[in-house]
Amino acid sequence: MTDNNAYQPPKVWVWEKGEGTWASINRPIAGATHEKELPVGKHPLQLYSLGTPNGQKVTILLEELLALGETGAEYDAWLIKIGEGDQFGSGFVSANPNSKIPALMDHSGDTPIRVFESGHILLYLAEKFGKFLPTDHAKRTEVMNWLFWLQGSAPYLGGGFGHFYHYAPEKIEYAINRFTMETKRQLDVLDRHLAENRYFGGDAYTIADMAIWPWYGNLALGKQYGAGEFLEVESYKNVQRWTKEILERPAVQRGRIVNRSFGELHEQLHERHDASDFELRTQDKIGEKEEN
Repeated sequence: MTDNNAYQPPKVWVWEKGEGTWASINRPIAGATHEKELPVGKHPLQLYSLGTPNGQKVTILLEELLALGETGAEYDAWLIKIGEGDQFGSGFVSANPNSKIPALMDHSGDTPIRVFESGHILLYLAEKFGKFLPTDHAKRTEVMNWLFWLQGSAPYLGGGFGHFYHYAPEKIEYAINRFTMETKRQLDVLDRHLAENRYFGGDAYTIADMAIWPWYGNLALGKQYGAGEFLEVESYKNVQRWTKEILERPAVQRGRIVNRSFGELHEQLHERHDASDFELRTQDKIGEKEEN
């Protein structure tokens, strides 16, 4: 291990703006930095998000609900550019005081309801429409086990492994080793469960799968942090089977590109306001129109 013991914490921490990809959006205080109202579209559900794993969870569920004919799940998805500080606008802070995507506003009733935290949005929508969440007590409990597992485990993958392996301005051996070990342990947890279960809740596809797939499915596909070979993701055979089966679902293919502003142009749909947007308004199609 590299000997790197030069830093000693001061008695009182003082914020010094750091370097790196996400340094400009991190700060030690909450609240709005500027006035900016959120746009409101034509549908009952208004989603304010970005196509990161947490954002994908919700758009996958919404597209799955629409695929079942739940017209009340029609939604407008507005792009929140976190690199530009959209999450600190007054409107977004009102929708989510934690200033993290995604945030949902439900306008289907007399009074708009705000819903924040991605896991809660999944639970809220599953209960609202009565889909993808078993009514049987034991089966529902198992789904909730895995939903809460994801909410507790993903920060070690993203804020831990992903940050130090991919985003941090310097490579710290101890931190990378620490979070690599935890990420591989988590993959093994998932692999062992999937050896005996088709999905995380058992035989049925549920919000537990929709929560876990954007994080660990994308990781298993080698699309997360450029770390597929490093983590030997191909060795987790049951995770691979589950990942590829879910990727074949058309609603997943649609949901994973909503509010996506990075990657291949045909996989970027910055905003979604209508089902036809998937055919007409991905960034490759918009680019073609601008050229003509």
